[in-house]
Amino acid sequence: MHLTVIARILGIFLMLFSITMVPPIIISVIYDDGATEAFVTAMVLILGIGFTSWLPVRQVHEELRTRDGFLIAALFWLTLGLAGTLPFMISGSPGLGFADAFFESLSGWTTTGATVMTGLEYLPKSILWYRQQLQWMGGMGIIVLAVAILPMLGIGGMQLYRAEMPGPMKDSKLTPRIAETAKALWYIYLFLTIACALAYWAAGMDLFDAAAHSFATVGIGGFSTYDASIGHFDSPLIEGIAVFFMLIAALNFSLHFFAWRNKTLLHYFEDSELKFFFLVLGGGCLLSIIALWYTGTYDFAHSVRFGLFEVVSIATTAGFGTSDFSLWPVFLPVLLFMMAFIGGCTGSTGGGMKVIRVLLVYKQGVREIRRLVHPNAVIPVKLGNRAVGDRILDAVWGFFAMYIVTFMVMMLALMATGLDQVTAFSAVGSCLNNLGPGLGDVATHYGDISDTAKWLLALTMLLGRLEIFTLLVLLSPTFWRS
Repeated sequence: MHLTVIARILGIFLMLFSITMVPPIIISVIYDDGATEAFVTAMVLILGIGFTSWLPVRQVHEELRTRDGFLIAALFWLTLGLAGTLPFMISGSPGLGFADAFFESLSGWTTTGATVMTGLEYLPKSILWYRQQLQWMGGMGIIVLAVAILPMLGIGGMQLYRAEMPGPMKDSKLTPRIAETAKALWYIYLFLTIACALAYWAAGMDLFDAAAHSFATVGIGGFSTYDASIGHFDSPLIEGIAVFFMLIAALNFSLHFFAWRNKTLLHYFEDSELKFFFLVLGGGCLLSIIALWYTGTYDFAHSVRFGLFEVVSIATTAGFGTSDFSLWPVFLPVLLFMMAFIGGCTGSTGGGMKVIRVLLVYKQGVREIRRLVHPNAVIPVKLGNRAVGDRILDAVWGFFAMYIVTFMVMMLALMATGLDQVTAFSAVGSCLNNLGPGLGDVATHYGDISDTAKWLLALTMLLGRLEIFTLLVLLSPTFWRS
């Protein structure tokens, strides 16, 4: 374990993060919202801590190993989550306590979108910008950005990339060099963010709201500058733009990369995961629209409008809202919430178990049924025309098993804090899938639950963002053996 290299990298991360306080400072000065001193103080403190960590080991140059990558990935989210609390605590508005500030910060970094704050319209503009900015940086995984910089510092980045990137096939790369891969992903991410912001602006948002909501849309985070979320604007055009960019951001970014490099869209129509993703979304939208219309909740036009938006928002784990889906009739609240368990595609900014894992579990189930009929047949599991190796299938089943166990343990722990079954179930599911909104007492915000419950849910967010194994592996004695 190269602890000195790890300390050096974390120090660099903190110093880089301190620079991100500059945009909120500028926003604070422009709007004269009284939060400038809080962000300046936070920047100085974070820079000082990072510099202190980096300085003694600045001359250390060693190659990272796989174990180092797992530890850095976990420590990165924990360290940056802690550092991100400072503006929330120092600023007089909102002036959060430590538990609330850490919950809000980590919710932003992990793109969960669960919030403990209300009255967003009355908060300083710089605080609102900062929340959105956290989600944007966390959306693609700032470690992927860092591995584009680390080669310039003499540190290999492939171990970090494998530990951070979502999905079961972590060794696949878009370009031969990991730095080029990270840069390509971020260029695409930046382009989509700018395009989304311009579209929101053209649709009627002011420039501040357009930029802020583009951060959360492309990052699939769900934070908003208003308590009513996207519903505040009451605009079908804005909702349509949000749906489009949520869908784009929920797809595997390697598909976008190949589209850009090869100037073609044909591969989108050939991707098994994408087709399954849209099949699930289409079925969810159809059921929701029919149920809303049939029960008389809305007329047909509004059933289409609200049903389509909420299904896409929840299924992609963005968590934006135009109406309170927890109050919808019959099975709809549970349907939408369960769709978030599937989540976005692998290699996307979405959360959940990932579409490809669910698809592989389904294909394995079909194979087992066929084996009952033909016990001696050799029946491979395929994605498209390619057979999936047993190692990947084992990993999928292992993840699925640990996901269920983690969900059960965290739900029981939350119920032990006094939460009812519906609230505990939805809160764990929401945080583990990095969704945000839940049901019951957390349908609108998480500010009323106990600090103990917030800490448990913060851990759940980390488990979800790091896809369980990256964090749980640190608890294994084998990991710490030399």
